[in-house]
Amino acid sequence: MKLSVVIPVMNEEDNIAPLFKAVREALKDIDYELIMVDDGSSDKTVEKMKELADERTKILVFNRNFGQTTAMAAGIDEAKGELIVTLDGDLQNDPADIPMMIEKLEKKGWDLVAGRRAKRQDGMFLRKIPSKIANAIIRKTTKVYLHDYGCTLKIFKADVAKNLGLYGELHRFIPVLAKMYGAKITEVDVRHHPRIHGESKYGIGRTFRVVSDLLLMLFMQKYRTKPMHLFGTLGIPMLGAGLLIDAYMFLVKLFGEDIGQRPLLTLGVMLTLGGIQLITTGFIAELIMRTYYESQNKKPYTIKEVYVGKSKNSDETKD
Repeated sequence: MKLSVVIPVMNEEDNIAPLFKAVREALKDIDYELIMVDDGSSDKTVEKMKELADERTKILVFNRNFGQTTAMAAGIDEAKGELIVTLDGDLQNDPADIPMMIEKLEKKGWDLVAGRRAKRQDGMFLRKIPSKIANAIIRKTTKVYLHDYGCTLKIFKADVAKNLGLYGELHRFIPVLAKMYGAKITEVDVRHHPRIHGESKYGIGRTFRVVSDLLLMLFMQKYRTKPMHLFGTLGIPMLGAGLLIDAYMFLVKLFGEDIGQRPLLTLGVMLTLGGIQLITTGFIAELIMRTYYESQNKKPYTIKEVYVGKSKNSDETKD
């Protein structure tokens, strides 16, 4: 199969019909499969998808809401195509851009082509400005030079997509994860439409979560396979300084001076204990990372149902 299209959705019942239509029109000349991942919808999104699903469509229904990143990861795990596209379910991304992105990826030998919303149709103060700030911070700190990390429309070679290691809320850091894998990345301008139906699931609050996710990304970039290099580098000088201060205070005590009320003693003890804690944390982190890489491949989500669309010439449905 040439292409797998992965679309996470949550409470998008009014967008399902036009979304299916847009995907089918855009990809009519491509051998593709459509993987819809329902992330705990409470409206009629699942029913609408089942009504419109054809033999190219597979629907994964979560038993509860797990988040956009996890829904994306589940769809990628299920994908069988040589190339994998991720797309928003709110019709703000345009499926008509996908053939152009495929051509760019194949002609230039890229591993990931990311969309850049050239004329973004979102609110200025609640969406555009916070996004620009977050993009600038990510670009500066990770050294992955893209302009729009938040655009869901991306196309990957399958081996890149399946080795991203998507957990938590790391979907906005997909280009960084891909770069860590060794992928060749570029971006291209894509269309962006205003939301017509439903409400956005993401507000300004997510901008603040970028900071904590960014710290994780920086750690993963530099110390993912060697956490002791971080904790040891901080802990050993701290422990050394604490031990020197403690030795000095011990000598002072030997000469008969009272050290019980001296702040330097408190500092020495704190540095010693802090250094020991950082070093032992490094040991534990090393063991955890070894377990992470050597443990079984367990999924962070639960699929309640897998529904395969009906062919026009077949009534077979799998549950």
